[in-house]
Amino acid sequence: MQIDWSNLGFGYYKTDYNVRCYFRNGKWGEIEVSQDENVTMHMAATCLHYGQEAFEGLKAYRGKDNKIRLFRVDENAKRLVRSAEGVVMQPVPEELFTEMVHKVVKLNEKFVPPYENGASLYIRPLLIGLGAQVGVKPAPEYLFMIFVSPVGPYFKEGFKPTAMAIMRGYDRAAPLGTGTLKVGGNYAAGMVPTVLAHEKGYSACLFLDAKEKKYIDECGPANFFGIRDNTYITPESTSILPSITNKSLIQLAKDLGMKVERRHVPEEELATFEEAGACGTAAVISPILRVDDLDENKSYVISKDGKPGPICEKLYNKLRAIQYGDEEDVHGWVTFVD
Repeated sequence: MQIDWSNLGFGYYKTDYNVRCYFRNGKWGEIEVSQDENVTMHMAATCLHYGQEAFEGLKAYRGKDNKIRLFRVDENAKRLVRSAEGVVMQPVPEELFTEMVHKVVKLNEKFVPPYENGASLYIRPLLIGLGAQVGVKPAPEYLFMIFVSPVGPYFKEGFKPTAMAIMRGYDRAAPLGTGTLKVGGNYAAGMVPTVLAHEKGYSACLFLDAKEKKYIDECGPANFFGIRDNTYITPESTSILPSITNKSLIQLAKDLGMKVERRHVPEEELATFEEAGACGTAAVISPILRVDDLDENKSYVISKDGKPGPICEKLYNKLRAIQYGDEEDVHGWVTFVD
């Protein structure tokens, strides 16, 4: 096996094994190991027709000591439970989730990239509704599976500020809809503006709230945060997915002595931020160069010198140091794959 680790994109790369577990007849079965990349299902499966689907995303990191680390697996397990309950699917027990994550990484450990070359092993847990169903109601059975793929940076620019765009003609999620859940429908809703943003030269679309078009919501497939006066400011909303990366950065900001505010963030406040970024598992932090409001013909320049700000850089390096084992994990976020 020869992989050019340093030039991996963020995409699917075939590995050796995936793991699966079925919920049938009211109980979860045994964990199965498979080399098949395909899933067989009935054409009337609820995941195909009624969106009974939820997923997660996390990573495995190889440290300088060659040990493989996982970051906050328990938080991913809890979030998948919330997502499953939100679309009336059978939740995956947290213990089963954790066991399957460890198992699939161990089975594919040769695909965990070497220490600090910009790549990691992306882990994709997926829960789908199976069984023939024509009426709009929950599935009779479910499949929980996890596959992995070595990946490079989510944004091809890496840790460099990029421009983002506000396009008011699109909503990612309704205020009381599924925005707080990690389900495919939210990403489908954001795909048109995301493609348009890319075509216009932007890295992502910055969504405003669906009700008033006044407050910052999600930042493409990630959470938004801004920095001002030694304060970490991130939007509060009933349609934003709770990011595990954002939750971690909030704690690290507090550790650095910063204030933290989670609240409604008006669009106009973009003009006051000293730094800003999008954060999530895939990118960790993607610093923002500027935000262009294409409908109102406004532009908010965040990075005056075109470089990541000092606090973004400090938070980015600190979080990655914990994930790779270069800094002490004082919060108990890291677990090891034996």
